[in-house]
Amino acid sequence: MSWFETLACRVLLPLLLVAGNAQAGGGYILGGGFEGDSADGLGASLIGEIGITEKTWISGALARNTLDLPFREDLETWYADLGIDHWFEPMGIRAGLAYWGDEDSLESMDWRASVYWRLNRFSIAGDYEARDFSFDLSTVDLFPARRGGFDAEGVGLTTRFELTDSVSLGLSGMDYDYDVNLRLDSSRGLLELLSFSRLSLINSLVDYRAYATLDVKAGKRSWQFDLGTWEGEVDGGTTRSATVRLLNPLGENADVEFSLGLDDSEIYGTVTFFSVFLYFYGGS
Repeated sequence: MSWFETLACRVLLPLLLVAGNAQAGGGYILGGGFEGDSADGLGASLIGEIGITEKTWISGALARNTLDLPFREDLETWYADLGIDHWFEPMGIRAGLAYWGDEDSLESMDWRASVYWRLNRFSIAGDYEARDFSFDLSTVDLFPARRGGFDAEGVGLTTRFELTDSVSLGLSGMDYDYDVNLRLDSSRGLLELLSFSRLSLINSLVDYRAYATLDVKAGKRSWQFDLGTWEGEVDGGTTRSATVRLLNPLGENADVEFSLGLDDSEIYGTVTFFSVFLYFYGGS
């Protein structure tokens, strides 16, 4: 799964969890940061959320990464996301639209929707995602240049349990169905072009993904431990990931988050990654 694909899980989810005070007063949250890995991948993102009312929020994200490839120009990938969330208490709905990709290789337009039920110590959501891909592949070895497109639909479930006042557990999963068989031999050109890093495009083409998250509050600090796994749709390779995050306050209206993680992938090997994000809160 690409870094952009997991932006909502690795950045926006922690953002929402620490933003209760700002959301309750119809305030705003702004964030930005950088992530790098041991495979020379580098990404940067800006994220934000504003409370239109106490129960309605609009969120957005803009991100970019660069990746060195051995046989072509550097791959530059963009991600843009816009979403809306309304809580009817106790039920709520979320909807969003996202663009992702590199116009010279692989792009997608994504539509997503969720219906959730949230109580004091428990929440559960049913998730749906529709993805429209288009690709433009240059000649690789004996495989000619090709253009085309395909679609994917995903359904999933997200739950969260408040075990104590300071400890919570989150579980999520998504399963995707594609309208073409990307594992045919003719997809090798796609595999050769896109499989060189955890930040590369092929890691957005997953058959399934699953995550478990443990949050522990320690005074004003918050620790988050993530475990995840996903299987690639093109080659069937499995990736397992572990991440540790520390959220530390910077005064009354700002936080800094540090994260360190490790991916063990059958596609791109073992990669370590590190990120730093700043969050700012305001409003009533």
